[in-house]
Amino acid sequence: MTNDALRRELGAHLRAAREHVRPQDVGLGGTGRRRTPGLRREEVATLAGVSVAWYTWLEQGRASTTRQVLDAICRVLGMDADAHRHTLALAGFLPPPAPGGAVLGEPTRALLESWTRTPAAAVDARFDLLGCNDAYRRLWGDPAGVPAERRNLLITLAAAGRPEVEPVLRGLYEHFRASTGLAPGDPRAAAVVELLHEQRPEAAHWWECRTVREFAPVTAGGFTFSLLRTVGGAGVSIFTQVESGPA
Repeated sequence: MTNDALRRELGAHLRAAREHVRPQDVGLGGTGRRRTPGLRREEVATLAGVSVAWYTWLEQGRASTTRQVLDAICRVLGMDADAHRHTLALAGFLPPPAPGGAVLGEPTRALLESWTRTPAAAVDARFDLLGCNDAYRRLWGDPAGVPAERRNLLITLAAAGRPEVEPVLRGLYEHFRASTGLAPGDPRAAAVVELLHEQRPEAAHWWECRTVREFAPVTAGGFTFSLLRTVGGAGVSIFTQVESGPA
């Protein structure tokens, strides 16, 4: 990835956030009819204490800035902790993700297989499936039975046609955006998004959304879905599905 690509991704991230902030959210009164949703660039610049030209260049990927300025912009745009952290990472103020592909180690593989009643799968940052247990295969099918490019948890859930997993899919996709947005030139991430468009064209507004968020456990359809980070397996997470207890 190049600095230019990251600056463009940062600009797109800021623009998307700006379009979701209403004037009344930041204490602005009647400001006349608006041609586009959200705040105007000059409003963000004024509230953040920077020049309009500089903020415009930032959104256009033509400038870099300081952490203090980005912190101010994030506050104006009402970003939560995940979106704020993503902004700083795009600007180079947080460590980049470790290079290279994720590898499923034998200890993690053995852990998956030991969970005989809990569907579980190991995934990388793009949610490509690295391994799974028999309980997962019984519920979601054997990844070995689909083409390699479709061995991906997001695509599996999108193709399932189960309404109860829609909030899970949405949350995982926001996590995917947070992980892969730091590598805007990643061809595999782009291919996953394209496959999601093909699988669920009616959900295009999801796949085009730039919201980023760390996945938090979701309870739906009688199960709690979680994403666990492994220790010692760089870039590997474990997706689990556990039966929920009585309410």
